[in-house]
Amino acid sequence: MGGTSTATAVPTASPPRRNRGARAVPWAMLVLWLAVLALAGPLAGKLADVQQNRAVDYLPVSADSTQVAKIQDSLPGGEATELVVVYHRDTGLTAADRSRAAAQTAAIARSHELTRRPQGIPSKDGTTLMYAVSSTQPGQDDDAKSAFVDDVRDTTAGGAGLKVEVGGPGALNTDMKEVYSSLDGPLLYTTVAVVAVLLIIIYRSPLLWLLPLVVAGVADAGAMAAVYGLHKGFDITVTGQSQGVMTILVFGAGTDYALLLVSRYREELRRIPHPYDAMRTALRGCGPAILASSGTVAAGLLCLLAADLNSSRGMGPIAAVGVLCALIAMTTLLPALLVLLGRRVFWPLVPAYGSEPPQRRGLFAAMGSSAARRPYAVLAGGAVLLGALALGTLNLPKGLHNEDAFTARPESVTAMRTLAEAYPEQGTQPIVVVAPTGRADEALAKARSTDGVASAERGRSGGGWTELSVTARAAPETAAETATIQALRAALDQDYGAYVGGASAQQVDLADTSASDRWVVVPLVLASVLLILIALLRSLVAPLLLVAAVIAVWGAALGIGGLVFGPLFGFAGTDPGLPLLSFVFLVALGVDYGIFLMHRMREESLSGAEPSAAALTALRTTGGVIASAGLVLAATFSVLVNMPLVGLVELGFVIAVGVLLDTFLVRTYLVTSASLALGRAVWWPGRLSKRP
Repeated sequence: MGGTSTATAVPTASPPRRNRGARAVPWAMLVLWLAVLALAGPLAGKLADVQQNRAVDYLPVSADSTQVAKIQDSLPGGEATELVVVYHRDTGLTAADRSRAAAQTAAIARSHELTRRPQGIPSKDGTTLMYAVSSTQPGQDDDAKSAFVDDVRDTTAGGAGLKVEVGGPGALNTDMKEVYSSLDGPLLYTTVAVVAVLLIIIYRSPLLWLLPLVVAGVADAGAMAAVYGLHKGFDITVTGQSQGVMTILVFGAGTDYALLLVSRYREELRRIPHPYDAMRTALRGCGPAILASSGTVAAGLLCLLAADLNSSRGMGPIAAVGVLCALIAMTTLLPALLVLLGRRVFWPLVPAYGSEPPQRRGLFAAMGSSAARRPYAVLAGGAVLLGALALGTLNLPKGLHNEDAFTARPESVTAMRTLAEAYPEQGTQPIVVVAPTGRADEALAKARSTDGVASAERGRSGGGWTELSVTARAAPETAAETATIQALRAALDQDYGAYVGGASAQQVDLADTSASDRWVVVPLVLASVLLILIALLRSLVAPLLLVAAVIAVWGAALGIGGLVFGPLFGFAGTDPGLPLLSFVFLVALGVDYGIFLMHRMREESLSGAEPSAAALTALRTTGGVIASAGLVLAATFSVLVNMPLVGLVELGFVIAVGVLLDTFLVRTYLVTSASLALGRAVWWPGRLSKRP
């Protein structure tokens, strides 16, 4: 995709007359897209308003903690907002500190309808005092819940060495909501800036780089409007994570399709005098590969619909819509703009009619030559390297706790850390149990006698259900508290018809559901991608080779994550959805590039080239496009590394590293080496596997 010669050669024959559609069709397409943008714009702006970013929103309906949240919504006042107000002085609380704490919590009780009167619980070392504050006054309105949290924070204040912080599940949800609501702008601006810089470097043109960027922006608006429609029509869960990933995909995958199309269009402009005719030929030439690659990505992503986790199931269609909108825009609007602007859009490196591209030995020709000399050695070395990197998965940090979910610590997190240090052997956030009202007293007695339970008390009743608040002896989100949650479920679920939920239980359900989803979604992704590749390449061996390659890339990328997440980034845990989401994206996107390479290899083989010549020609002609596309896609996903949430950072890092490994090692080097080693057998059992 680098520079091209501006030298011209005068054709011997006069160019043919311009096609009638040369002006009409591009202008009609431009008008059509302006109309689409006018309709999509208002809907796209509403997408952020329907995001659901609570932990319980990610969970399946069947989960215990989801049932608890649903029943709480039906109780008087709806789901409770649980807070913990923490008063702490390093040298020990004074009498004045305790008086201040009592006065402030009393003021909160006067201003809001609380489920119980706040009672101060002092730590054994005398440095900390905590008050559990629970209110159902805000009801089911998330904005009202956030306003309640903000008011509690405004009412409580320290000073002169006294530190006052508000934590608990309600405060954590508010902080999480604020973080997600602040992501959209920075994520979009950073993505646009990164893609713009790369396109300027690739095209070396003051105008050409702008067109794919503008078209990607239009595609992103269309995708957001379409996702808003999906949410309204089919109640698809939209999270800040899924919306952010969709934007990344629109710009990353869309720019990849633009690179392939512009590269082919530049070639055709040297052979065909009129831009309209050159674009028609370019679309016929690269259109099938773009369509097949985007279809493969969309099919792989849609396999997430089989996931039980709401967030993963919603991610599938949302990301697929982004890819398809990018495909439509890059194959309709971008060609129209390129044709209307003519050859001058490539200035100063204009591909003149009749000129010849510069002939020089490039990086990918050199890589092909080295692979051809020792294909088996290259394969063995690559396999050893990828296998060694994959061992890093053994060093991945364990499950990600709520308090470790932020790269910077908001007040809710620092409050919980203060509690963990001051109350090392006591639970500081409630485990919520909802039991049928007729058996509430029995369930309460059973809960109090369950191993690991420090206390339990009766809460609200309504709609045939009663809420119980249980405090564990162990600190939140520890193995001991998880054991207590499981013991409560074993004791209460079947015998008393009760459900056990709350913030910690939600994390347990999240991890369990993520693990079970992998056993369902991973085989579906592999099967769907393999079937598409078999149909496209008319072979069994080539598709198996590509799928094996992307699996190796996924393992190596996760392994690199294991080597850096804890030691370098300081992360205390791994997001439970990381293995599944990174697998789906790396398999789908990796096969995307494989299609570019193998499709060209098949074209060369069909034209009569020998297997080795076909493989080297395919690498030489598509290597630059694949490298440029890989750099763009990796750079767009690396934008997530700068986000304030650990889950997004981990996902962006693994996908970006995986794309780079795939682009510069596996796809262009190892797959080519394997094709050279296998010869015609790579197309078995298709007709290309047989000697002519």
